Amino acid sequence: MSVRKSLCRWELAGFLIVGAVGTLLQFLYQWTGENTLVAAFSAVNESTWEHMKMLYVPYFAFTMVEFTVFGEPFRNFFAAKAAAGLAGLLTIPTLFYTIGGMFGEPPAWMNIAIFFAADAVLFLLGYRLLTALSLRGTAFQIAGFALLWALMFAFVYFTYRPPRLPLFRDPTEGGYGVAS
Repeated sequence: MSVRKSLCRWELAGFLIVGAVGTLLQFLYQWTGENTLVAAFSAVNESTWEHMKMLYVPYFAFTMVEFTVFGEPFRNFFAAKAAAGLAGLLTIPTLFYTIGGMFGEPPAWMNIAIFFAADAVLFLLGYRLLTALSLRGTAFQIAGFALLWALMFAFVYFTYRPPRLPLFRDPTEGGYGVAS
C-alpha cells in the first residue's frame, strides 16, 4: 500500500476518532463528578473555548500517535499538523459567531454540525498539506511542534485560569472555566 493511501486511511480514522472522543469529552467532566483532573482535557462548560478544547485534545493525542507512523515519510509533519490544527480551531468560533450573528443563538444540532465541520477541516487540510510537502524545513518543524504543544498547554491552563473574555464565557451559566 502506498504511503499516501495509508495516510488517507489514517486521516479518515482520525476524523472519526476525534469526532467520537470529542463528543465524549462534552460530558466526561460531569460524568466524573466534576473531577478537576478530568477538567484539564474535557469540556467544563458550554463556552466556545471549551468546544474548541473538545476538538483539539483528541486531535493533539491522535497527532502524536500518527507521528510515529508518518514522521519519517512526511518531513513536514509537525508544521502541517499545526497549520491544520489552527485552521480547525478557528473554524469553530468563525462559524459559531457568524451563524449566531446572522440568525441568533444556533440550535444544538448546529453546534454539533460546526464541531464536525471543524473536525473535517483538521483532517482534510492536514492531508492536503502533508501530501503537498509544503512547510518543509527544520524551522517549520520546530515551530509546528512548539505550536502544537503551546496550544495544548493553553487549553489546560485556561481551563483553570480563563481570561474574562467572551470566548471563555459560559453562555448558559455566565461563568468562566472550572469556576463556572
